[in-house]
Amino acid sequence: MGLRINDTIPDLQVETDHGPLGLHDWIGESWAILFSHPKDFTPVCTTEFGAVAQLADEWAKRGTKVMGISVDSAEDHKKWKVDIEKVSQAPASFPIIADTDLAVSKAFDMLPAEAYLPDGRTPADSATVRSVFIIGPDKQLKLSMTYPMTVGRNFAEVLRALDGLQMSVGHGVATPANWQVGEDVIIPATVSDADAAQKFGAFDTVLPYLRKTKAPG
Repeated sequence: MGLRINDTIPDLQVETDHGPLGLHDWIGESWAILFSHPKDFTPVCTTEFGAVAQLADEWAKRGTKVMGISVDSAEDHKKWKVDIEKVSQAPASFPIIADTDLAVSKAFDMLPAEAYLPDGRTPADSATVRSVFIIGPDKQLKLSMTYPMTVGRNFAEVLRALDGLQMSVGHGVATPANWQVGEDVIIPATVSDADAAQKFGAFDTVLPYLRKTKAPG
């Protein structure tokens, strides 16, 4: 059984280009994002990891750590970062897990338990390892999304989703479709009108089960 929303992620000991790390210790009290890819020195993933590097200030602003995952070696990661930094014109200072034994890929349900890396493999052999996982300070999985090899991930959407998660977890609200920071939020249906008024003040009842209010904080 793979990881599901609100499951605690496994506290794996991983090898990275920054040295050995324990996932729970690395996350600490922060939010965290793990983003994976099937092979170093591939075109789409190079642009994606470059996008992550360019967003360093945005991750820091949100108290969020980022870490890549690949089934290639730590030495390959170090060499590949030269290309990532050339493309992005930004330092790729985040660690990348060297998941050569597929322990992380299997634990996070990106590859089946019987998967292995054949000699002379291509990115297609680990194509499903193209996921994003957002993890809370409680070490629980809050969101996951998986992409095909041919479609670059939209890290503006990852940021937006992270903002929505931090808003909902921090203030007990929900966010509507296409929500952006500063826009109105949704009061959960489990909160009565009286409790909603006490907690949030004024709110707009769009439908009996859809009430909007100004974003807290």
